[in-house]
Amino acid sequence: MRLLVVSNYYDNHVGGIEAVAGQLARRLVRRGVELTWAAAGPAAKGVPARPLRSLNVLERRLGLPFPICSPVDLALLLTQVRCYDVVHLHECLYLANQAVFAAARVSGTPVVVTQHVAPIPYRSRVARMSMALLARAAAPLVLGGADRCVFVSARVQGVYARFVRFRHPPQVIPNGVDLTLFHPVDEPTRAACRAALAADGRPIALFVGRFVEKKGIPWVRHLAGAFPGVRFLLAGAGPLDPCAWGLPNVAVLGPVEHARLPDLYRAADLLILPSFGEGFPLVVQEAMACGTPALVSEETAAGVAGFAEQAFASPLEPAALERAFATAVGAAAPARRAQVASWAAAHWDWERCTDAYLALLREVTAGGAAH
Repeated sequence: MRLLVVSNYYDNHVGGIEAVAGQLARRLVRRGVELTWAAAGPAAKGVPARPLRSLNVLERRLGLPFPICSPVDLALLLTQVRCYDVVHLHECLYLANQAVFAAARVSGTPVVVTQHVAPIPYRSRVARMSMALLARAAAPLVLGGADRCVFVSARVQGVYARFVRFRHPPQVIPNGVDLTLFHPVDEPTRAACRAALAADGRPIALFVGRFVEKKGIPWVRHLAGAFPGVRFLLAGAGPLDPCAWGLPNVAVLGPVEHARLPDLYRAADLLILPSFGEGFPLVVQEAMACGTPALVSEETAAGVAGFAEQAFASPLEPAALERAFATAVGAAAPARRAQVASWAAAHWDWERCTDAYLALLREVTAGGAAH
């Protein structure tokens, strides 16, 4: 099977969609799929890549992860779409993905689309309206015209089902977790993880992600100011710089390599991700697989059945978020951590996720989809 995968960035960029695309691509390659991954930015390692030169001005200035790809590179990629048995697009809203979709329709190449997120309700009225209009224009064409659609959560599927008419019933395939990497450890090993971060006895609240409005960085700042007795560790990068907050209980770690994340999760007492407009964030899954409880928005929690019983959810409102945080940050007892890790391992695994995608891709290439 010759598979073309297209995403906005490679997974050397800080972001959940590209991290998922990378995890899945590498596993499909190991399963024998002849795969090429096209995206903006420096080529990924460990997978055949087709990098597209691009400008990243929208993310740098506005926090919007929409690369502007080189017209020359994109045009060359479009001429090669017909050489593949199937195209897998991660997201329908990116312009390069839409162009590849159009080329696939012309050449008769089957298309599978994974939709990770719903339209993002930015605070800015202009950004919010622009995102809504883009979704209303692109989703019916791309999601409605794809041979198969996959959603990472039932909540995201429900949003698009209101205005998209699918050619085939969509599937929900949750993202996986590498359980060989993300798993709980005994208390002495966890104590060593905390010692490596110079833990001083204070609870540790961890944020992992891009420093942008969508990920809830303004709410993290609010909590850090409201709880000076808690140490806040922030791993990531972005246009909203937490170093400018001037809060002594906040430490910015910068981007952290994926292989270093497990010990960071294990050291933390709580993962905080008060984001909105998400599908279901991979960092929440990884942290919980390590046994670390998570505090997320009610919107995010609604994406997975049973999740609210294992984690903490709050409306994005100051008093409610403070109450939820005060409860959650003290709930990291060993028994609780073991329960969280067990639930995560039972629900999220990359091998099961890869099995589901491989079966779907084989069905499409075998002619199971109506073209």
